[in-house]
Formats: sequence, C-alpha cells, structure tokens
Amino acid sequence: MPDLLIELFSEEIPARMQTRAAEDLKALVTNGLVEAGLTYASAGAFATPRRLALSVEGLLAQSPTTVEERKGPRVDAPEKALEGFLRGAGVTKDALEIRDEKKGRVYFAKITKPGRPAAEIVAEVLEATVRNFPWPKSMRWGAGSLRWVRPLHAITCILVREDGAEVVPLEIDGIAADNTVRGHRFMSKGSFRVTSFEDYTAKLKQNFVVLDAGERAEHIWHDATNQAFAQGLALVEDRGLLDEVAGLVEWPVVLMGEIGAEFLDLPPEVLQTSMREHQKFFSVRNPKTGRIEKFVTVANRETADNGATILAGNRKVLSARLSDAKFFWENDVRMVERAGLAAMAAPLEHVTFHNRLGSQAARIARIAALARQIAPVVGADADEAELAAKVAKADLSSEMVYEFPELQGIMGRYYAKKAGLSDAVADACRDHYSPLGPSDAVPTEPVSVAVALADKLDTLTGFWAIDEKPTGSKDPFALRRAALGVIRLLLLNDVRVKLDRFIDAQLLAHKIAAVDETDGIVDTLKEILDEIAGHGVFGAAFDAIADRLSDAEKSRVKDVAGGLPDVSDDLLSFFHDRLKVFLRDEGIRHDVIDACLVMEGADDVTLLVKRARALQEVLETEDGANLIQGFKRANNILTQAEEKDGVEYSFGPDIKFAETGEERALFAALDVAETKIAPAMAEEDFAAAMAAMAVLRPAVDAFFEAVQVNAENEVVRRNRLNLLNRIRAICLSVADLSRVES
Repeated sequence: MPDLLIELFSEEIPARMQTRAAEDLKALVTNGLVEAGLTYASAGAFATPRRLALSVEGLLAQSPTTVEERKGPRVDAPEKALEGFLRGAGVTKDALEIRDEKKGRVYFAKITKPGRPAAEIVAEVLEATVRNFPWPKSMRWGAGSLRWVRPLHAITCILVREDGAEVVPLEIDGIAADNTVRGHRFMSKGSFRVTSFEDYTAKLKQNFVVLDAGERAEHIWHDATNQAFAQGLALVEDRGLLDEVAGLVEWPVVLMGEIGAEFLDLPPEVLQTSMREHQKFFSVRNPKTGRIEKFVTVANRETADNGATILAGNRKVLSARLSDAKFFWENDVRMVERAGLAAMAAPLEHVTFHNRLGSQAARIARIAALARQIAPVVGADADEAELAAKVAKADLSSEMVYEFPELQGIMGRYYAKKAGLSDAVADACRDHYSPLGPSDAVPTEPVSVAVALADKLDTLTGFWAIDEKPTGSKDPFALRRAALGVIRLLLLNDVRVKLDRFIDAQLLAHKIAAVDETDGIVDTLKEILDEIAGHGVFGAAFDAIADRLSDAEKSRVKDVAGGLPDVSDDLLSFFHDRLKVFLRDEGIRHDVIDACLVMEGADDVTLLVKRARALQEVLETEDGANLIQGFKRANNILTQAEEKDGVEYSFGPDIKFAETGEERALFAALDVAETKIAPAMAEEDFAAAMAAMAVLRPAVDAFFEAVQVNAENEVVRRNRLNLLNRIRAICLSVADLSRVES
C-alpha cells in the first residue's frame, strides 16, 4: 500500500490562516480520496509560513471495481423514458435485464465501474482541492486563473511504494507536480529531491525548515525561558503570541534584547501590549520588581553576528513605538493630575453608546445610580461604589486606550491612582468589565462587585428595553456573556439579591431616559422608580402611588411603561436559561432547576442554586430517587380522584380513620418530616429540608404496598386521599417534584 506526500509551496501564508489551512487540506484531500474509493490508514497535515504539507499513509494502490444495479422503467414505458435511462446508466439496450415485479416487467441495468490507479485519483482530487481551496482571502497573479492566498510556486506530489517513489502526473495553471522541495528562503543550500515523508522532514530540517508548528513553538518557548532564566528574569507567558510567532518563522532563532531605560517606568501592561501588538515581541519581567525590562524576538534565520544587527534594528523600531506610548501615558497622567478623572471622562458626553440608548455619559450616570443601590447588598460603601461607577470608564477617552483598546480598565486603575482615588475605586475601574468569560477571574472586592453588576445589568436591561435580544447564534452585544457574568458574580461572592428589583428599576430608568424631560410624566416615573426600592417590583411600586395619580396620569404611565413587567419576566427567563447552561457543567440537571424555578425566590440566583444543588444531591441517593416515584404515584392518584370527584382533597387527614399499621406509620413519618422541614426551609437550609423529605421514602413505599387508596368505605377513601395530599404538600414545599423526571 503506497503512502502519499503533498506539499504546496507558496509565498508567505498569514500565521492566522495556517492551522485552518492545514486542516482544510487534510479534509478536502482525504474526503476526496475516500469518495473515489481510496481508503487510507492515517493522515497528518502541517503548515509553515511558505508551505502546506500532507502525509497520507496506507493508501490503496487503486480503487476497487464496483458493480451497481440500477432499476429502470417498465418494459411498456415510452421509448423516451428508456432512452433517458440508458443515457444515465451509460449502457446499451442489449445489456439490460428484464425482471418480473409486482407492477409488471421492469428493466434493470448492471453498471460496472472498473478500479482506477491511485495516481489518477490523487491528481483529480488534488487539482480540485487547489482550485477550490477555502481561503478566507485569496488572490490571482500573472495571467493565470488560479486563486491562492499568495502566489503558488510549486507542487510536490509523490506516491511512495516499496520499490520507490512515483511523481503523480499533475499540472495546475502551468505548475507541474514533481518530487523537488525547496528549503529555507535564505539559509537553504538549494532545492532537493525527496523519496518519502521521513526523507522529506529530515531534508527540510537539514535545509533549516522545521515542518511541525508545535515543534517550532516548543523550541521558541524553551529557548526564550532559558535565556530569561539565565539572567534572573521570567518570560511573560502568552500562548496566543507563541502560536502566532511560530507561524511567522520556519527556522526560529530566539534573541533577547534590552528596552531603553527611559521606558522602564511605563506600566508593564503598556510595554507588554505595545511590544505584542506592534512588534510580536515577548515581554521579560523582573520577578523582584514586576517591571518589564527586556524583550524576546524570534528571527527567521541565523546570522554571522549572532543576531546583533537584527536586535539593533528591533531596538530602534521598538524605541519609536514606546516613545509614542510614553507620550500618550504622560499626556494622560498630566490631565488626570491637573483636572481629575471627571475631566478625562467629559468627552464621553459626545460618544454614542447606542443610537437608541444614548451616550456613554448617560449610560455611566445610570450605572452609577444602580451601583449605589446595589452597594449595600454586596457590602460596599455606597459613595465609593457610585464614585467608582462614575470614573470607571473615564479611560475610554484617554490617548492610551484610544491607541490600545485592549487596555481599557487596566489603564483606568492607573489613572485612578494618579488622581488620588482609593484602592477600592481604582480596582473597580480595572475589574468592572470582569468576568469576560466562563474562565475569567471574578471580582471579589465589594466596590468592584457592585460596579460590575451595575454595568452588566444596565447593558442587559437596555437592550431588552429596545428589544435587541440575542437570536439563535447571533449575539452582537455579548448579552449572553453579560448574563453569565452577573450569575458568576452573584454565586462566587454568595450575594443574596432579588434581581426583579434591580431589573425593574433599570428598565424603568431606560424608559425615563427615552421620555422628553419636559414631559410632565417624568416626575411621576421617577417617583415610581424610588418606590421600587421599597416594594421590589414595578407593579407594586405603581400601586403604592396610584391613589395620588389622576386617571390621565395613570393612563400615561401605562403608555410609557405598561409593558415593563413582561419585559422584566422575559429578561429573568433569559438569566434562568444561562444559569442552566452554567450549572450543566456542574452536573445539575435541567429538570432539577425547573423544579426549583417555580418556588418562591426564583429571582434570587444564589438561593435558587442553593436549592437546586440540595435537590440534586438528594436525588443522587437511593431514598431520594425512590421518593420521587412515590410522590409521582401519590400525585397521579390524587389528581385523577380530584378530576373524577370534582373536589379538592386538601383537608387534613385524621389518624382515627387509619385502618392499617402502614397508614399510622405514614402519619407518624409525615409528622416528623413536617417538624424538620418547616424550620429548615425558614432558615433556607435546603439540604436539611430535603434530607428530611427523603426519609419519608420507606413509609411511603410501605403505604403503597399494603394499602388500597380507593377503598370501598367512602370515609376511609377520602381520608387516604387527604393523606396523599399531605405527602404532596410536604414534597412541594421543598421543590416542585412534579417537574423532576423519573
């Protein structure tokens, strides 16, 4: 069985496209071979800046001969139908076979497709792959019609057998396949012939090309960390940059250079970002001071002066870049020290956040008001939380963040400290965007938590207010991420808060912002907004002042904010959906969460999760799982009886009508459970409440095994049905077990 080696040699392929291109080459070629009847044992794809390579092992020498049987028209069908069938099958009429079918005599054709040599199939598949390759961007060059990411210079394509290697006959736009490979652009001794994949990789390395991207990355990291360690320094880890740089060189040569002393006092994040974004340099930190003191660059060649000329050029360019960064930093610091962060934030009045949600300044004012309300709930000082929210986004108008948007928040902390603000306020400037994803760190300082919650809740309520919600896979404003951020902030900080209150308040704040300030209804809406803090939701707040309003004012309030409760419920449902996704990784089932969602306090995420975790834990025990069956049986019998009799069996059962020991034992078990569950629920000790509920399992099982509920004696029957209602009521006081799947 032959092996296949393919190399497509071109000008430099952008690093960001290489991994995907290698995967596409492998998929397109191997899928094409299999569809043509050529199976294989294994395949591996590789990419360097100038080449894509594919190795396929254990390929069939030729495709197998196949025989296909195709059913045609009936013998008495029109002649044109028969002619069409013959054309499609590629046979003549005398080659057809006639068979008797239920609906009459029918023509059948046997179509034999002889096997083809592997070389012929490989040539077809590779040409189709090259001509239809899915580059994100491609170009044409010269007079040809071929499109490639950069001009394609050569194609290597050989089939390797035990008796030697055969070049696959193939030509694409004047580029003929052969067994010749080119090495490194500058250091190679010239082109060379290859006879196998092993020979190919070995000769590439002899000609200063490391084919495997993982090997290049490992070499870069190993050399860079060793050079840093030798000088008592530490390389700043950056996996994304490492992968990118590994895609920029075929023969990595690691060089360490000095950063000018005049730049060492810049914030380390500024140095790291500037070097990473503009120069693709790694940062080297002094562990003792935390300062970035040196850089690592990766050259694509060895030089006689061991990289001295390369480093000199890099230092010159880096100094120019860092001079700009230093200029931005010093300008920003001068402004902050002279006029404070408020002056830096002033231009945000003229920056639109969203055309239907106003300016950044208006948004900041809303966030500040909300942060002040949230502060007592999370243990933060209300004045500090409000101040932090007002200045947290000031750095968005700084020169540094304009140049490096990824430093927003980080620079805010530095500017806050330069303005003489407290550590709590400065930390909130840095941390209020967090968490940005499921693995991002969650702020824990109270002021940071208050501002982060306010920021995310304002974003969510704003886009819900204008009906710009995520649809399908589309989420242009990252609202799913914001909701997950709120959930993680609440859970990881064990924050107890009724989301309804803050959702309703912020939705109403958005409604107020959309009304003209001269409209007389604004004062009334603001009064309702103040009332929400005491009443929890919009409806109750409105009712609290309704007596003081005229009919016209009530009607106007309903015009402006009448649909708010429905929008609030929809947003809370969105939170619950994100919570299910978040808890899925924890192993908590969706039906368990559904059983808890219908209970009181479902807008308190921390309480909800505490209840769901306790229920999940109980259901994982034998008693808990079996109790669900007993509950469902009791609920089903009771529901059917209530429907049949047209009454509700919700009256207390009397033990004096109990006829069996199992009945009396169930009475006793329910009495004990009630005495434990009620106080446990009052203290929100769900684990204790559900454990007490699970203890009912033996008594419930024994009751159903020994007792006939629908007894002939009507008094006994009603008493037993009321006893079942007591089982149902006790279980439903903990969670809606009817929603739990068996």
